[in-house]
Amino acid sequence: MPTTVTAHGNDAATRLKELADATASDSALRRFLHGLPGVDAVGLEARAASLGTRSIKTTAKAYAIDLAISMIDLTTLEGADTPGKVRALAAKAVNPDPTDRTTPRTAAVCVYPDMVATAKAALAGTDVKVASVATAFPAGRAALPVKLADTRDAIEAGADEIDMVIDRGAFLAGRYMDVLEEIRAVKAECGDRARLKVIFETGELSTYDNIRRASWIGMLAGADFIKTSTGKVAVNATPANTLLMLEAVRDFRALTGVQVGVKPAGGIRTTKDAIKFLVLVNETVGEEWLDNTWFRFGASSLLNDLLMQRQKLSTGRYSGPDYVTVD
Repeated sequence: MPTTVTAHGNDAATRLKELADATASDSALRRFLHGLPGVDAVGLEARAASLGTRSIKTTAKAYAIDLAISMIDLTTLEGADTPGKVRALAAKAVNPDPTDRTTPRTAAVCVYPDMVATAKAALAGTDVKVASVATAFPAGRAALPVKLADTRDAIEAGADEIDMVIDRGAFLAGRYMDVLEEIRAVKAECGDRARLKVIFETGELSTYDNIRRASWIGMLAGADFIKTSTGKVAVNATPANTLLMLEAVRDFRALTGVQVGVKPAGGIRTTKDAIKFLVLVNETVGEEWLDNTWFRFGASSLLNDLLMQRQKLSTGRYSGPDYVTVD
């Protein structure tokens, strides 16, 4: 069963004070994080697997496919990215299926900072956001001034959202306050100009307990979203680590009233996968998170499969091999 984090005290004011006290010093933060309930790995994975077996009716599947499309951060983060590739990706985000104008737009296009201006121009006049990775993505190994400059450059070029990576080395060395303060500094740089997604690289954190602690660090530091992965390592988003993060945002809102989004990224390629994640959201945090304001998929190839499955539902047959673009 999911674990609910509870704080000592009988009222909201006491709970909020305890959270504030938790970030007052390195030792206080350590005590708070190591005082969180340990994760039952077997139970967590069993629940994630059980929810993944839920079947849904055809009408619900059609709704889920459109919802998933609307939640995608359509992403290209390659050294070979060109302005032409970014413009093509932006066009696909705005009009995923040129043969069916009822197809939803994606939530955002996610690019490196030097491609933000190109994406912004291509998306002008639409509601598709421009997201940019920053803070020395994907390793996060740079001095804080460099990370802040990276963030500032992306925002000044027009980024609506910043996807930052935490310093996993600092986290794994137990320097929790350093990680929290770095997130706070990037959040301050974003101000009210850009929403901040904090990437943990869950595949490098080794344990579920570490993922839970990282989730709380991100939320306490002011993250608008917590995100599983960069998509650049062997283990990225999984149902279990996403379920754990969903439990964390649920518990954080219960304590503070503040809602935080979740973004699984990397390795989600099929409609079946996407629907499993949507079931996790619905069953763990409820309908309030079933919106691209609060849940995203970091993906590139997922959109193609969603489009093919969408056409199958509407026409009764799969499309030909040239129906969707190859990204």
